[in-house]
Amino acid sequence: MLLRHFIRAFRNIKLKKHYRFSSLKSVPLFSGGKKEKTIFNPFLRKPLVFFLFCIFFLSGCISSGDFHIKDLAKTNIDIVSEIHIKRVTSLLKTLTEKLYKKNPYELHKTSGQTIESRLRQIFICPPGKKYKELDFKDSTDAILLGFEPGFKGDRVFALMYGLYTMIHKSYNSKCELFMLDYLNEQNLYNSARNIEIFVWRLKTRKKNDGRLFILTNSLEGKIKNLSFERIFGKLISLQDTMALIISNRTGRVIKEAVQIAGMAFLPIGL
Repeated sequence: MLLRHFIRAFRNIKLKKHYRFSSLKSVPLFSGGKKEKTIFNPFLRKPLVFFLFCIFFLSGCISSGDFHIKDLAKTNIDIVSEIHIKRVTSLLKTLTEKLYKKNPYELHKTSGQTIESRLRQIFICPPGKKYKELDFKDSTDAILLGFEPGFKGDRVFALMYGLYTMIHKSYNSKCELFMLDYLNEQNLYNSARNIEIFVWRLKTRKKNDGRLFILTNSLEGKIKNLSFERIFGKLISLQDTMALIISNRTGRVIKEAVQIAGMAFLPIGL
């Protein structure tokens, strides 16, 4: 909007011969009664002031290091949404690292893979690449694949790639949002419920020998490790908060789901 006014101001500047800078005479100053010429035309003062203001404003923003020209096309909601996306991604990366350290045998199922290489494969923005080892599945389909008893691949990779792409779908699978982008509060709400279902499956899905597919929290010993629980709690809170923000903006009511043990993942569409 600011750049539009800036361009419009310059288009309105028309210099005719009798309005040139050298044509306007001023009052006598220190020239022995002679009238001095001024460089300022009264018809150009307002556009010039506006131009100087724009330069001052933009230079101040740019010097802060946080401003980009494209930010002029973002609303406050867009900026808040992007902050949530970055925070969610950071938490998911931390969660992935912790899961691999807790379940190192999953990483060794695929030769040549490291935690860093898996992080690069999972956290592509915008997410779009699908992998043959996951049967080209993403979102909740990849999560379900990671919980299948017959799955021989890297379960951590399947679960975290599915969780990341599922959450990203609630942000229209975009890394940046602008004025014409509109999020859906129901998708954000459903993603929060899907994280809860994801956690429930982690705690209940077991192999034939009775062991959990993926180890997370440790309740044994004097010191209990609930760090995984805290990360999941933060993820759920971020998605629920974003759903309320969008609902307040659009005025649409969120349809709340009744949580039932073993329920299927809720749909997330664009």
